[in-house]
Order: sequence, then structure tokens, then C-alpha cells
Amino acid sequence: MIPDLTDTPLTDLVSLAGRRAVVTGGARGIGAAIVRRLAEAGADVVVGDLDADEAAAVAASVAAATGRRAIGVALDVTDTASLAAAADRCVAELGGLEIWVNNAGIYPTTGPAIDAADDFIDRMLQVNLRGTFAGAREAAKRMDHGGVIVNLASTAGFRGAPGISAYVASKHAVVGLTKNLAIELAPKDIRVVGVAPGVIDTPGVQEQLAPLKAAGLDVGATINRSPLGRGGKPDDVARVVLMLASDLAAWVTGSVVPVEAGALAGG
Repeated sequence: MIPDLTDTPLTDLVSLAGRRAVVTGGARGIGAAIVRRLAEAGADVVVGDLDADEAAAVAASVAAATGRRAIGVALDVTDTASLAAAADRCVAELGGLEIWVNNAGIYPTTGPAIDAADDFIDRMLQVNLRGTFAGAREAAKRMDHGGVIVNLASTAGFRGAPGISAYVASKHAVVGLTKNLAIELAPKDIRVVGVAPGVIDTPGVQEQLAPLKAAGLDVGATINRSPLGRGGKPDDVARVVLMLASDLAAWVTGSVVPVEAGALAGG
């Protein structure tokens, strides 16, 4: 049962000391920012990524900066054995697993739904939905004393847009999955929460927009278009993930928090 933390000091509520975390897609962008913030709050972290060298580099950098233990591992979220291996390394080498962040995902490719190939649809769902589902499952199996699973959704999990039907479908599914896992895992004292970023200035987004930039799109203006007057940075998302993973959010589960500078406020 989640305790009443009313009289707990604020510094203790935000502290992740003694907790162990896995972050998928942790070598770049939002994932790397999440790794840094979790470690700064006291967590030991497994940095999982397709690029094992980049994961190791991020782990070494974070460990040096924070004094926490950090391990870089090769991780493919479409491979159950790879997910299980990352979770097992966290338990074996760091001593347990209390936080799992399903950050890894792929971005939309602009194009009409009627032109979308089956293999493209399958890949989008395999990474964004199946990878999140399997990651949460493998984490929950190893959270013997409760924990927190954070799923990265998107504002595309709440509304559609032309040309990104497969992505929208995958992220709507992540929102629904988050809600249902929260119900199923509550008896194990596992909270399941989501974060739904808007447009965040990451290497992946820059790569995605490169063809449109070459065609004359003002990418900077596109990224910075928000009621708050600037685009999102990876750390804007990481700070919300930290809050949800900590005891500040001990009575929060099944919720998906938009982090989008008011982009959804206009409907």
C-alpha cells in the first residue's frame, strides 16, 4: 500500500536515493536527459540503447558528474530477450529495480495513410507499442517491492494530425496501455504513469524535419511555435519524468501528463 507521505520532508520526497532505474533509448535526446536527472536525484541507472557505445558514453559521463553508478547496455526494445537482459543486469549489478522508463520510440514519417506500407505500420507499432508493453512487463516481473513505470507517449496520443496516422495510432495505444497497466499493477504497488511531450528539439526531431527544412520550412519557427513562446528541450520532459518517478507523485497512477507548453490548450 502506498503510504501517506504528508509529513515527509520535501527533500526526501524528491530523492531517489537507493533506487535503481532502467531508461530505454537513453543515449540521446530526451532519454539522456532523463538519465541525468534520475542520477542527480540519487538513482543508479542502466542506460539502454541500440547504440551500445553511445549508451556507455552517457553512463560514464553521468557517473562522473553525479557519483552514481551507471551502466550502458545494448538494448533493442523489439527483442524481449534484450529487454529481459537489461532488467536482469539492473537487478544483478545495481541490486534491484524500482524505476523503468519506456523512452525508446521512433518518429512519424510524413505521408498519406493510404500510401503507408504494411512494414512501416508494423515497425511503428512494434517499437512504440509492443516495445513499451514488453518493457513494462519485464520491469514489473522484477519489481518485487513496488516501483514506477513511466511510459513516453506524445501529444499525438490525444489528437491526430495529417500524415502521421501510424504514429498517432501507436501513441494513442500507449496512453490506453498506461491506464490499464496502472489498474493491473496497483496490487503490486507499482505505479504506471505517462508523459506526453509536444515538439521537443532533439537530434531525432531535427533529422525528421531535415527534408522539410531543405524544402524551405522554417524549422526553428516550427519547433518554437507554442503559447509559451519557445520549443521544448529534453530537460523539460526529464524534469516531469523525475517528478512522476519520485514520491512527489506517490498517489499518481494511470495519468498521462502533457508536457507541451499549452499546445493542446487550443483543442
